[in-house]
Amino acid sequence: MKTSQLALRILIITFSRLLLNTAKRFIYTFAPALSRFLGVPITSITSLIAIGQGTSVLGVFLAPLGDRFGYKLLMLAGLISLTVGMFAAGILPLYLTLVFTVMVAGLGKVLFDPAIQAYVGLKVPYHRRGLVIGILELAWAGSSVIGIPLAGVLIEKAGWQTTFILFGILSLICFFLVLFLVPRDRGIQSSPDSSTRTLVLLKQLLTNRSAVGALLFFFFLGIANDNIFVIYASWLEGSFSLSLVALGVGTSVIGAAEIFGELFTAFFSDRIGLKRAVFIGTICSILSFVALPFMNSSLPMALAALFLIFISFEFTIVSSFGLCTELTPDSRATLMSGIFATAGIGRVIGATIGGPVWLKGGLVAIGSVSAGCTLLALLALYWGLRDWKNEKAISD
Repeated sequence: MKTSQLALRILIITFSRLLLNTAKRFIYTFAPALSRFLGVPITSITSLIAIGQGTSVLGVFLAPLGDRFGYKLLMLAGLISLTVGMFAAGILPLYLTLVFTVMVAGLGKVLFDPAIQAYVGLKVPYHRRGLVIGILELAWAGSSVIGIPLAGVLIEKAGWQTTFILFGILSLICFFLVLFLVPRDRGIQSSPDSSTRTLVLLKQLLTNRSAVGALLFFFFLGIANDNIFVIYASWLEGSFSLSLVALGVGTSVIGAAEIFGELFTAFFSDRIGLKRAVFIGTICSILSFVALPFMNSSLPMALAALFLIFISFEFTIVSSFGLCTELTPDSRATLMSGIFATAGIGRVIGATIGGPVWLKGGLVAIGSVSAGCTLLALLALYWGLRDWKNEKAISD
């Protein structure tokens, strides 16, 4: 495959993922405005977040279809789900319609994300995988730095319905770009001698020690991340009396940290080895959580703490994506969907306990819980990869 062809396909996939990520994250930012637009209580909007998170579990059962029938098929299914959801909310702006939109848009991300990770694992050599996945993951930070601000401008200037319809048009364009410019791939599990049943694939996954270690790794990281993510605004506001506008600075710091973490993955993880990069990033994450309570003396120190936490976390997560695409080469989408599901469950737990932990023990408790969970993630990964050998990763 020519480098220019691969670069074009990665660009198309990255933009498609930017749309999916923006659709997932913008409800967090615009929940009050959305509740006023629909005339429903704010609690009705925040409940949609749980619905969106709940769709991540469905990926465990749907994404293995990519291993059977090809990853491009799942990409297309994810984009058409997003398209249908956006047009539905734009044409019929009702609360029940928005519930449908959140469900199918979340389903689109559940289908699309494991498929692109698996596609990269299939098409990109291992020694270049960190670079490509690092570029793909820029779509996550890009949704907070570019996608959500642009959505805010569109909502203010053109209204909610027009914004949803525009998102639907853009996702439909991406659907056709993937359809015509990304070549079809054959499912690895399609041979007559291989099991093609989803439950069998999942069972095989759970008997693979390296895969189980990866699943536990992402589960504990999900708890650690959302434990701090749900309280950082309360921390900044309570400690430094920040206005809503000033709180936006904290969010921009997180977005900048995510971008730097993804860029570091793209440019350095392949050079030092993906497995080594993941262990280094995880250790840095532990240290950043431990340091958190000691960086509360001033606003610049607090923002620096957030930057360190999220840059190390993002570097760890994105590098681990590249590593995990090689753990089970015959069922890449199955493993990646399991990873997204366990990480989603971990985030739900982290978001649930974050508030009580904050009220009970403040930054010391938050930092301790997140550091402890990250340490458990490190131990789980070490256990899973202790005997893992791969000739492609010999430099690790």
